[in-house]
Amino acid sequence: MTDCSWQAWGYFITVEGIEGAGKSTAMPVLAEMARHLGYEVEMTREPGGGALGERLRGIFLDPGLELDADEELLLLYAGRLEHVRRRILPALASGKVVICDRFEDSTFAYQGGGRHVPLDRINALSSWAGLKCTPDLTFWLDVSPEVGAGRIRSRERDRLEREGLDFFRSAREMFGRRMEADPGRFCRIDAGLSLEEIGVCLQGELQKRLPGRT
Repeated sequence: MTDCSWQAWGYFITVEGIEGAGKSTAMPVLAEMARHLGYEVEMTREPGGGALGERLRGIFLDPGLELDADEELLLLYAGRLEHVRRRILPALASGKVVICDRFEDSTFAYQGGGRHVPLDRINALSSWAGLKCTPDLTFWLDVSPEVGAGRIRSRERDRLEREGLDFFRSAREMFGRRMEADPGRFCRIDAGLSLEEIGVCLQGELQKRLPGRT
């Protein structure tokens, strides 16, 4: 059983949002802010985060493969189990701030919302895997699917980035439902703001939540 009930030694932050929300831009900004507050930082991502997870990531995002919703789900949890046990928990135990690009909220948003997998099935799989590792703070970078699609149009898109607007509308709606169910954990940030404005929002919330060590 994987349990984060003792994770007060460290602090677990996740960054969520649909494609084009700017997560990859926000991640290093958050890491530098946490370091400035006196913390060691472990940056990671999903799918990925470990030897198994990174190999599964290549399969999961391969545009040449066709995967159904259940196949996606099982790949994600196989990688997540390794990720939590071998990277996230040890980092938290050592007192680090862990900043993860996507975690379980993305599974509920993409597979639950976008793919319409029953939420009970996702919850059952998470429970069976013993994943009781809940983030302390989740930054939801919220952007409209139309704006997000425009931002990634010029790059070579992976399998999920090629989904249509309806998929991302459903995923965005599920992120909103997740926030409504756990408002104390979530911080919604308008990802349509300028990079400078987003940075100010990130810094303000992080300083409010994370006590400085300097």
